[in-house]
Amino acid sequence: MGKIICKFICSECAYESIKWLGKCPGCGSWNTLVEERVEKKSPSINKKHLEAVSLTSISSHDIKRFSSGIGELDRVLGGGIVPGSIVLLGGDPGIGKSTLLLQVANHIAASGEKVIYLSGEESLKQIRLRSLRLKINNENIYLLNEQEIDLLEQYIRDINPGLIIVDSIQTVYSRDISSIPGSVAQLRECTARITEIAKKMEKAFFLIGHVTKEGAIAGPKVLEHMVDVVIYFEGENNYCFRLLRGIKNRFGSTNEIGLMEMRSEGLLEVLDPSDILLGSGENSIGTAITVSFEGSRPLLIEVQSLVSSSGPGYPRRMASGIDQNRLSLIIAVLEKLRGYKLSAYDVYLRITGGLFIKDPAADLGIAAAIISSFKECKLPADTIFVGELGLSGQVRSVSFIEARLKEALKLGYKRAAVPAGVNCQQNSELSVYPLLTLDDLIDFINKE
Repeated sequence: MGKIICKFICSECAYESIKWLGKCPGCGSWNTLVEERVEKKSPSINKKHLEAVSLTSISSHDIKRFSSGIGELDRVLGGGIVPGSIVLLGGDPGIGKSTLLLQVANHIAASGEKVIYLSGEESLKQIRLRSLRLKINNENIYLLNEQEIDLLEQYIRDINPGLIIVDSIQTVYSRDISSIPGSVAQLRECTARITEIAKKMEKAFFLIGHVTKEGAIAGPKVLEHMVDVVIYFEGENNYCFRLLRGIKNRFGSTNEIGLMEMRSEGLLEVLDPSDILLGSGENSIGTAITVSFEGSRPLLIEVQSLVSSSGPGYPRRMASGIDQNRLSLIIAVLEKLRGYKLSAYDVYLRITGGLFIKDPAADLGIAAAIISSFKECKLPADTIFVGELGLSGQVRSVSFIEARLKEALKLGYKRAAVPAGVNCQQNSELSVYPLLTLDDLIDFINKE
């Protein structure tokens, strides 16, 4: 038996202190230090000797990913699941995390691999009910209603699965920690045990994580540092679409997104997201089409703006789908350089489809939508607007312009307002209008 010591650990940042403090020195939060009783184990005397291995002596042929069976998830993972990796999947309650991973388990089990689904929240009959709804009936999926993490390694040795799913990491516990499941100490200890099993036995893990009301994964940030991949499963309650967004990925890009649709039979891949995210094709006043590049795929996005006279007090600036500060910046450029008195108007902006756009190439589409609503003129329905808007009013070039224009041409768009100087020779079927400054954009809109 080891020595029992008491620590005070911050539930926000995992800062440790030997005494209680009202304010955490690590993150500055108040009343977040919680007492934890931890057993300090005696160091092992007989430790196995490990030898250093040359980098080139490790065969690259043995390093292979395997597919999850869902192409959109594989895209976000960087091409598939890496053996020995730990993937943390977070999302709001009811968004479809358990449904997604049960479908992943079915695809992998259908290939002949065994899968362990460890559930600390639902009974085995509840999981069976979900599998019947999803029409999943595979004997290679093994269900465990076990919360003690110390027993997991023995189950893995007995069953020898290719994938282990833990639903959720906040419900499992270790007997070595006296605190309740979900506490900071339990989260760190259980994740450390899982990491040790994953690396030692070359087994892939999916961990489901709860999120707080702010939308972050519950528990300290150290939990996200301990895993290999962090994915957020996002979506609005009023939309049937779900978005997989990579936040951390040691094996690929974090810019990739995956789009899925929730139906009664489960989650289905959206193979052509641009076609779904666009409207009917008839532009109304205050609507512009832009092309955002998310990871390795271009997406055509519909930007909607509403400019209306403001009442007494400060004008309102509301944005859905982009950063509100970015909206204020574009409004300031329009007001300063063109004299639009937008300070007397409320400006509302919305990106359709429930997406959140960070690509600066959408600036031109946002500006065009605001101008269209302010002047009450329709923009041409067959035109896209792609470009970054500088503070001086200059239209700056963006990356992957050829891929953006090719995607627009595929969906039937005939004209494109783009930054001046870009090379668009490969898209000869698309009429390109080069814009050097904000004045060129406004002249282009006025001509239409």
